Amino acid sequence: MPFVPTDRLSSPQNPRIKQLLKLQQKSAERRALGLTLVEGLRELTIAVEAGVPVATIYTCPELAGETGLAELRALFSGKKDAPEWFEVTRPVFEKVAYREGSDGLLAVLKTPARSLADLRLPANPLVIVLEAVEKPGNLGAILRTADAAPVDAVLIGDPRTDLFNPNVIRASIGCVFTVPTVAAPVADILAFLQEKGIRTHAAALAPEARPYTEYSFRGPTALVMGTEADGLTPQMRAACDETLIIPMMGRIDSLNVSVATAVLTFEAIRQRVAGV
Repeated sequence: MPFVPTDRLSSPQNPRIKQLLKLQQKSAERRALGLTLVEGLRELTIAVEAGVPVATIYTCPELAGETGLAELRALFSGKKDAPEWFEVTRPVFEKVAYREGSDGLLAVLKTPARSLADLRLPANPLVIVLEAVEKPGNLGAILRTADAAPVDAVLIGDPRTDLFNPNVIRASIGCVFTVPTVAAPVADILAFLQEKGIRTHAAALAPEARPYTEYSFRGPTALVMGTEADGLTPQMRAACDETLIIPMMGRIDSLNVSVATAVLTFEAIRQRVAGV
């Protein structure tokens, strides 16, 4: 069957539109239904190519244009499990869209269920560990770094934000679907890393910290990062094998956590590629 819209929605009181708003605004709703919201054809394409099931698609033809709609059709062409597709009027779409300059596409995806037991790491893994991350923009930026480097997994201990918050998906440009990412209690993550023989390097302002360039990341490595406001908890720092610092030459004493993570990650990749 051709992949075409089944109906056109024009009322903000439509139950489907109300559900879109709840999925956008409430993490409890996303968790209860096992669904998340993705806006944008690029992000949707990345999710589909990563094998994430898509439940429903909503498009605004005036915003998507013929080119966008043609690309959407091509994405699901010939698929037996193509999702439901609804057209939405522009006033209604602008009510449910959550970013400026939207390309006129929203999709409801089935949230991937991931656990530490699901991870299949290589023999010499490089992992990013985040403790109590709370800002969707920072998490999204770190996931982009993780995809670009790449790293083998991102482990999030005791997160303060929903991993599949629409703003995380937006900030990561869909990389939340390409990088093996697991949220779990910190204690479980530390036990997992120890079991796998992965050496932990805590980034922290501490007397015992040494510049990151003095460490080798060529073996199984976890880069452990804390929040911007508080850094790593004393318990997490004490549990890690090493403590490192990125030397600051100016007035400030730290970088944004996403920038710091990128610096350390690409140093680890440089060492592994160069063999030094």
